[in-house]
Amino acid sequence: QVQLVESGGGLVQPGGSLRLSCAASKSIGEFNVMGWYHQAPGMQRELVARIDDTIGGERTTYADFVEGRFTISRDTIKNTVYLQMNSLKPEDTAVYYCSLQLTIYNSPHWGQGTQVTVSS
Repeated sequence: QVQLVESGGGLVQPGGSLRLSCAASKSIGEFNVMGWYHQAPGMQRELVARIDDTIGGERTTYADFVEGRFTISRDTIKNTVYLQMNSLKPEDTAVYYCSLQLTIYNSPHWGQGTQVTVSS
């Protein structure tokens, strides 16, 4: 079992930046899949960015709507996964969740989420 705590959300103007953090209670090296998802009111939770080591080599996936603006990264010393968000748009407004999985075939562990609001 692992506990995940997201932080870094808040209110930002369009075009601004935020960096989200996901702190894990144990080594993230034990997990082959880690990602960020978001969920807006009335919408399903959807993938934003993901790192997958399941196939033996790191593969990073981004949703089309964040390609070129967001970057997922990890710090295995701090056991933290990050999401750098640049050029934010109002459409990015949502609760952002961190997810860790042993493999893509295992059930995910979720954090509690952090609210991101992009508004002028």
